[in-house]
Amino acid sequence: MTMKILAFAGSTRSNSLNQKLLDIAALGAIESGAQVTHIHLGDYPLPFYDGDLEGKSGLPEKAAALQDLVAESDALLIASPDYNGGYSAVLKNALDWTGRPNGDGHSGLAHFANKAAAVVSASPGPLGGSRGQLAIRGVLDKLGMLVIPQSFSLGLAHEAFDKTHRLRDARADAMVRAVGAALAETVRKLKG
Repeated sequence: MTMKILAFAGSTRSNSLNQKLLDIAALGAIESGAQVTHIHLGDYPLPFYDGDLEGKSGLPEKAAALQDLVAESDALLIASPDYNGGYSAVLKNALDWTGRPNGDGHSGLAHFANKAAAVVSASPGPLGGSRGQLAIRGVLDKLGMLVIPQSFSLGLAHEAFDKTHRLRDARADAMVRAVGAALAETVRKLKG
């Protein structure tokens, strides 16, 4: 059985701490038999969602491409940075556009419904982005996704990685990989 997971970070920064953490969580999913597709939201530039713009111009091409990727996936694995206690605007905007009706009028929300999702987060702060993670979990739930309880928040993340982007703490590495593995196992169970 093929398990397809779409993985992306809510940060478009080069050398993103959340991207590094996402890559480790994705390894856990791959080690559990999932096929992981990595995307970078910087490759999907979108205007800020505006209903008037949508009415005038329709769904942007990059939003339609994101819809296709979500539709083809069984689950989402997201690394969400914490921006002032919330999630990033680029992450929310990508989800907002992806949930809009496509060119043939079908709801974009259908692409999310009843699929699994997992969230990890990294931050230089001591809470590891847990406040932003909690907020984005609520958004994913509202989209109809089954957000698994397993998650990971990496505090003081600017000190946690070595030069090869590996976590210095072997226990933390195992815990992050376990999130990816739990997501793969959830997909396996959902697919029967």
